[in-house]
Amino acid sequence: MNSGEIIRGSYIPFVADLVDAALRAADEKLGHDSVVLDLREFVDSFDALVLSSGRNDRQVRAIAEEIERLVDLALGVKPQHVEGWAAGEWIALDYGDVIVHVFDEAARDYYDLEHLWSAAPAFRPERLR
Repeated sequence: MNSGEIIRGSYIPFVADLVDAALRAADEKLGHDSVVLDLREFVDSFDALVLSSGRNDRQVRAIAEEIERLVDLALGVKPQHVEGWAAGEWIALDYGDVIVHVFDEAARDYYDLEHLWSAAPAFRPERLR
């Protein structure tokens, strides 16, 4: 089963499409250790966190840029808010129902959002290519 089939069975179509586009974009820019955390049972303000990592600030920015580009192409939406472009250690893209975090490896280890939300169901897609 591919990532899109799993995601579509879980989320409303807009969220599924957004998550799928974000995962594909991260994969295209060689993001690694991508994961989707389903937070619908834990918070009311959004449905999912998408996390991915890059090896350095240039790759983190490239992944985030590709996510913005593919989400805009697929859904015609831009993030409501973006944080972290200047440093490139941790870029957060807020799409309302979905929050995308692109980290460098050190920041991801330090903030450890997967541990913070360890009770949430997690989906780790296989490489999409």
